[in-house]
Parts: sequence; C-alpha cells; structure tokens
Amino acid sequence: MVSPEACSSGILGAMAHRTTEELEAAIDDLREAPGNDGRVELIVRRPVVGEREVVESATLDETVGLVGDCWQTRGSRSTPDGAAHPEMQITLMNVRCTELVAGERDRWPLAGDQFYVDFDLSTANLPAGTRIQLGTAVVEVSAAPHTGCAKFTQRFGLDAMRFVNSPAGRELRLRGVNTKVVVGGTVSVGDPMRKLGS
Repeated sequence: MVSPEACSSGILGAMAHRTTEELEAAIDDLREAPGNDGRVELIVRRPVVGEREVVESATLDETVGLVGDCWQTRGSRSTPDGAAHPEMQITLMNVRCTELVAGERDRWPLAGDQFYVDFDLSTANLPAGTRIQLGTAVVEVSAAPHTGCAKFTQRFGLDAMRFVNSPAGRELRLRGVNTKVVVGGTVSVGDPMRKLGS
C-alpha cells in the first residue's frame, strides 16, 4: 500500500511534467484505443482517503462498488447531503493517457482511478447508459462528468489538466469516465472488457 504523496515525492520515481506539445503529439495514439474489445491493465483500491493499493483481482458489488475501496464512506461534494454519489461508484481511465501523463507504471495510481484500461472511453463510443463487461462484472456509464482536480494538476502539471479538459480531451474522456456497478462479479488484471449490446 502506498500514498500518492510517496509516488509524487520521488519515492517511486518522479518525472518532469509533460508539455502541451508532448501531450498533443500523442492524440492519434490515444484515439486508437480499442472500441469494443479492450483489456484491464491495472486495478487500484483506495482503502482510505490518501492511500492506494494495487491489486491483481477485485470484486465489484452493486451496493459498495469495488469491495475494499472507500467510495461509499468517503462521500461526495456532488450530492446535497455529502453521501457517496451513486453514479460515481467506479472510475475507469484510458491507460494510454495514464502512461502519457504519469510515466512509469508505479506512478499510475496517482491518477486516483480504480481501473486503468486499454479501451476507447470517448463519448461517441460510450454514451451515458452504455454497459461494459469487466471480467464477470458489468458497469454502466454515467452521465456525471469525470474531470481533473487540483491534485491532478499538482501531480501531472497544469498542461496535463488543460489537455484532459480540452474539447478533444473531454470528447475522448481522457480524464476518465464514471460508472456504476449493475452486475456484481470479479475482475482481474488482464481480463478482457467489452461493450455490451453492440
């Protein structure tokens, strides 16, 4: 288990932030992520706020989300009562973008998402309501946007924040996508993922 601060302070290897030019030069590669049959590359649990636990396999549950993750107890600023947002249970991030902004694999958990996938997460490929199979579980894409925060800027730089929130970045959902669990099951690193109903 490791804290994001340990990653960003150099314990797991720091890197210079990517420039806008470097980020924009990679847009074609980002657009080539598979749109139907992809793969789960990394799973990260957040047992408590400020900690990350990389796991080989995880259980998804309709009520608690990723079992062992703090989604349900950490709450949300997006709900009137501060309770966990039901449409933001599980987040997926395109691993090509993760590697671009974070660099080495040990730094990927800094992004704060739970599943890092080689998959086209764009709004065109995955409109809200689309269901995706991950291992034996199924998640549904939420309409709630997933955007970068101050921590994302601190860890990856202002250029990266602007890039993922640019018109192209939002279209491709480079910061990631919010989903909710509709069928519980298990997911392991290396598992295929596919869009259902297509």
